[in-house]
Amino acid sequence: MKLAGILAIALVCAVGAMAQAPAKPSSLTPGQATAPAGGSANPTRARPRDDTPHGPTPRLPGGHVDLSGVWSGGGPVGDLEQGLAKGETIPLLPAAKAIMEKRQSKDDPEANCLPTGIPRIAPYPWRIVQTPTHIFFLFEGNIHSYRQIFLGGKHPADPDPTWYGHSIANWDGDTLVVDTIGFNDKFWFDFRGHPHTEQLHTIERYTRKDLGTLENKVTIIDPGDYSKPFTLTFTARLRPKEELMEYICQENQQDSKHMIGNSGPPENP
Repeated sequence: MKLAGILAIALVCAVGAMAQAPAKPSSLTPGQATAPAGGSANPTRARPRDDTPHGPTPRLPGGHVDLSGVWSGGGPVGDLEQGLAKGETIPLLPAAKAIMEKRQSKDDPEANCLPTGIPRIAPYPWRIVQTPTHIFFLFEGNIHSYRQIFLGGKHPADPDPTWYGHSIANWDGDTLVVDTIGFNDKFWFDFRGHPHTEQLHTIERYTRKDLGTLENKVTIIDPGDYSKPFTLTFTARLRPKEELMEYICQENQQDSKHMIGNSGPPENP
């Protein structure tokens, strides 16, 4: 057989073997979580360079702060404790701590293409769309989902439990206060697997400090899993040069089956 023919056959065999090989788990260590919902272990869009714009806080013609734009950050990714003030701890009840300690990385709902819930956020950009009656959070990562927040109004008497709950909002000066109830108990607060019950009630306070900085101060109230309410603070950065990309988590989702060990934050949360 000619040399060219032998090389061609070898190349075809090599390509076929690569196509059939499973995703490499080598970048994951036992007990380490993977990237969110089918993403790479170190997605480039998760860590854009610090080019946050500077300037005064923008306002709408009616006087309210304009929160719209593409943002990154603003919630816990690897560990809920990242948002605590110095010296504070998460007030987990013993039963909730036992649940958390038994959780496995492969069972993380986010890694299985399910919503993040609140206040967790995937390390991908997200957009705020602001109207006179509603505010929408559009998420690039995870399942390409959205939150619907009603300006004014009341919660229903018995809301159906959902991943993002039922959210209403009002302005407190320049701060948007978002009150949410009606959660299911399925999502995890972070990669570590902090749990919650259907009694969960969150109060988020969004303050646009300047053009490029959005502070989210969220209070978590859940007497089913936590001994008292506690407050976390996270900061989102404006990404004016970015747009949301199409993200289909269910296509070629290969991460969760390679996740080994107990739940825990990734190496670079």
